[in-house]
Amino acid sequence: MSALSLDPRTARLVQAYEALSPSTLPALMQLYDEGATFKDPFNEVRGRAPIQRIFGHMFEVLVAPRFTVQHTVTEGDMAFITWDFEFGREAGGKTWHIHGASCIRYGAQGQVLAHRDYWDAAEELYEKLPLIGRLMRWLRGRLATPAAG
Repeated sequence: MSALSLDPRTARLVQAYEALSPSTLPALMQLYDEGATFKDPFNEVRGRAPIQRIFGHMFEVLVAPRFTVQHTVTEGDMAFITWDFEFGREAGGKTWHIHGASCIRYGAQGQVLAHRDYWDAAEELYEKLPLIGRLMRWLRGRLATPAAG
């Protein structure tokens, strides 16, 4: 990680995500409030159990998923974390990379109340798929503003 937040809540969260595995998932969930919300481009849930199911499913369908935190900023009850996510889709296959960011809101007890992930599913995932990727790259080119000359 490039820049570790001096905030102990964020430091604990970063450490938990960078060490995340099926066996450490329950410890990560202890950093979340029982009624915490989680949202990413594919999911929107409330509660520790549904959040845990999302990460559990990640370990079931992906090969060696791993988060590496790049930067953190914490101010008051808010934290912003940039990260890289690396995974495989099949053993011995291509490694995929997603760059994203999380906005975290902490409660009075220091637990995560809200976690929202931001990443571009079109650029980071869909464009890398054979058939859909060609269409997404074409659309991106058609919708892009021409460079000033």
